[in-house]
Amino acid sequence: MTVESKHGPGPGVTHCKDTMFHWGTRTYIMGIINLSPDSFSGDGLASAESALERAQQMIAEGADIIDVGGESTRPQSSPVSIEEEIARVVPFIRVAAKVLPVPISIDTYKYEVARKALDAGANIINDVSGLREGPDLVKLAAGRDVPIVLTSNERGHAVTNIMQSVTGNLSKLIVTAEEAGVAWRNIILDPG
Repeated sequence: MTVESKHGPGPGVTHCKDTMFHWGTRTYIMGIINLSPDSFSGDGLASAESALERAQQMIAEGADIIDVGGESTRPQSSPVSIEEEIARVVPFIRVAAKVLPVPISIDTYKYEVARKALDAGANIINDVSGLREGPDLVKLAAGRDVPIVLTSNERGHAVTNIMQSVTGNLSKLIVTAEEAGVAWRNIILDPG
């Protein structure tokens, strides 16, 4: 999908940690670290040490980004408190940021969790809610000059034309991010 922006057509280049992402030139791989006991894939890791081992294995297998989440997004999952989510992800991020050679993404829709994760060394905000739950995340991304992954999230909405819905949703998210001051190079789209 080619996206028009006030900054020009098409994908750009995102600089994150020591990595340059040249969008449109190749597929980048995101390794997922689930630090919730009820993760969608059933692989919730219980400790920062086991998560770090798994992240290192993912990088050895080709992961370009490590994405860490502390709250399950599976259907019918129970939300966790901000404090619990921070307790699950921040210890891992503190350790991982010192040793992993790739950027770390925090998978959350909660502003305070994202802020604490960035303080601990995360480099990217990944909001799977499509700013529905955390509209101020774009302000945080703009203020910290970090990339933000914006997802088209159709959960709970009846959709008859999925392509039209996703592209329309992503276009609105781009406008919202740019209006909040997020640099074009820092907007990453996920069709969800």
